[in-house]
Amino acid sequence: MTAADAGLSEFLTGLAFGLALAMPVGPIGLLCIRRSLEDGFAVGFATGLGAAVADAGYGAIAAFGLTAVAAFLLSWQDALALVGGALLLWLGVASWRAPAATAAAGAGRPRRPLVALAQTAALTAGNPQTVLTFAALVGGLGVGMGADSGWVPASALVLGVFLGSAAWWLVLAGGVAWGLQGRLAARHIRWINRSAGALVAGFGVVAIARGLGVV
Repeated sequence: MTAADAGLSEFLTGLAFGLALAMPVGPIGLLCIRRSLEDGFAVGFATGLGAAVADAGYGAIAAFGLTAVAAFLLSWQDALALVGGALLLWLGVASWRAPAATAAAGAGRPRRPLVALAQTAALTAGNPQTVLTFAALVGGLGVGMGADSGWVPASALVLGVFLGSAAWWLVLAGGVAWGLQGRLAARHIRWINRSAGALVAGFGVVAIARGLGVV
């Protein structure tokens, strides 16, 4: 098998893996839905894209054999869990307390996609155990800088993970922003805010408990 063939195979595997990582509904998915609904497609998509960036970063750590980086992150996983949990808790409370902004009411609000991207990248990066998942995938595929085909399959795998994850956030943010935005009454949005806020805060409490060694 040539390097190009290996690269295509690993790219497709990474694509599927990125989709599998992104699709389960979690705190990032809830934030993506809420922000797409209230702030529009750009902010909603940026929210999900932050997770895709972090996933690709962890994939690169595993694929390129950066064991020292992985060990450092895992040694600080409890502290990262506490920080990430506190951020989730804050975002959840903010979502619960947010006024119900319909598309018309929120038309004049500032939209900051880069802030949304940075927030969710930090949240996703706060779970360094993800690198173990990638390490298992990389080990099972025999991908890495030490492989005979060099950096091509490792790079293709990381690119596939990023694009697979990003594709899901594109679909989710686009579906919510273009399918629901402007069609829901303020009372519906208020309950969406509160439901999403309660769930996101719950994820934050679990993360804090994990960081404290309670669970």
